[in-house]
Amino acid sequence: MRAGERGIDEAVRMTDEELVARLRAGDRDAMAAVFDQYADRVYNACFRRTASWSMAEDAMAATFLEVWRIRDRATAYDGDLLPWLCAVATNVCRNTVRSARRQSLLRAKLTVVEGIAAHDPSDEVAGRVDDEQRMGQVLEAMDGLSRADREVLMLVAWDGLTYAQAAAALGVAVGTVRSRMSRSRSRLAGLLGQEEA
Repeated sequence: MRAGERGIDEAVRMTDEELVARLRAGDRDAMAAVFDQYADRVYNACFRRTASWSMAEDAMAATFLEVWRIRDRATAYDGDLLPWLCAVATNVCRNTVRSARRQSLLRAKLTVVEGIAAHDPSDEVAGRVDDEQRMGQVLEAMDGLSRADREVLMLVAWDGLTYAQAAAALGVAVGTVRSRMSRSRSRLAGLLGQEEA
């Protein structure tokens, strides 16, 4: 048996109070033992709070991440760690359900908006892949520009700043922004092999 496995086996045999003490000390083996011992019960508690197995699975994972994050507050009530774990799970589930409710309301509002038609998700995925490929080409072409020209192009063309705003952001004159913008557009168009950038 390897040393790490022995540490987990020892942690499994510990009382909840000992697990709490080791958790507070940042012992990863103790955290693994807590997960092994209580994952099913926390999962079921999450299901009862969310009424969704998939949401409960996500909430259970989030609960144990939160347990690790706030391990210095771990408590064994009357020698039992489960009440504290359930309190953490309750808070995580409350946030999970609230977030799901907001998402559901947003989806409902979007379906009411005129002009929104049901669409095939594959079209959206294909569009995203095409967008990512095209953006990769643009970024690759922009590597051929000077840093100053890239900054101006990003601020004006991508971020929508005016020439005056870009000049203020870069600490240069407006005329400098105009000339860099003109130069970067022409150069980028050439790099992309197009008439316009």
